[in-house]
Amino acid sequence: MIEPHFHEDSNGYRPNKSAIQAVGVTRKRCWRYNWVLEFDIKGLFDNIDHELLMRAVRKHTDSKWILLYIERWLKAPFQKGDGTLIERRKGKPQGGVVSPVLSNLFLHYVFDAWMKRNYPELPFCRYADDGIVHCRTKSEALALKEVLGARFGECKLELHPDKTRIVYCKDKNRREEYPSTSFDFLGFTFCPRLSKTQGGKYFVNFSPAVSNAAGKEMRQKSRRWNLQLRSDKSLEDLSRIFSPVIRGWINYYGSFYKSALYPTLRHLNKILVRWAMRKLKRLKGHLTNAVYWLGGIANRQPDLFPHWKLGVRPTAG
Repeated sequence: MIEPHFHEDSNGYRPNKSAIQAVGVTRKRCWRYNWVLEFDIKGLFDNIDHELLMRAVRKHTDSKWILLYIERWLKAPFQKGDGTLIERRKGKPQGGVVSPVLSNLFLHYVFDAWMKRNYPELPFCRYADDGIVHCRTKSEALALKEVLGARFGECKLELHPDKTRIVYCKDKNRREEYPSTSFDFLGFTFCPRLSKTQGGKYFVNFSPAVSNAAGKEMRQKSRRWNLQLRSDKSLEDLSRIFSPVIRGWINYYGSFYKSALYPTLRHLNKILVRWAMRKLKRLKGHLTNAVYWLGGIANRQPDLFPHWKLGVRPTAG
């Protein structure tokens, strides 16, 4: 399954440009606004009201057959493993292509259009059921949290009590103490980070970098490749198979604070070392020799893997 921030086409595994742009815009807004209201909708797919959703759909089409099939699809009963049919009164089936489209359409009217109409001065960004709103003051963020909770309640949805919170964008100029000074959005963690000016001076900047959750997901995916077991493949074969995915990760998560991605890329080198120890008999049981052998190849052929080209290579003997 492809992560929502990537897509596959004839050229391989590519990052979603609109998601990268959204991260960049959010980064700049965090510099201008001191506070962020982070929100998450509890059980969106299971709780969307059919009548309200169909009302949103009718704003975009009057085709009777489209309306008929969407309504039938929404109300189709759910069949359990024992064959029992359960009537569906709300929510919608997951896994279909149209499901996220309808969810986004519904939330456009529930949140996006409502915010632009009632709070045009407050910029926001929403991706599926996660979103953030930038606020100027803490009191403004607290008031919006209450109003937003009521708005979603009117539309028969609920904000997640634990994942909806107010965050202070702390940096070198904003030094107040507040319990929450970070938030995750689109696979990035926004928080105070040590940055360096062109003149070589260090300062604290509120900026994004790959999140721990995204790093863990990439490492788990690379382990599922079972690359170390593919001793029938050459190093060039492994590069051809897996480089498109690695390149996609670097192009997306390396867009901001690239060094935070390095631990995940070093993990890929460890997997390649285990492959080398299984592939070549002379390296079996010799971890250091395998690292040096792979490091030598990386220095001679840095373009073989995208992270080698970036400079994240095994140690050469």
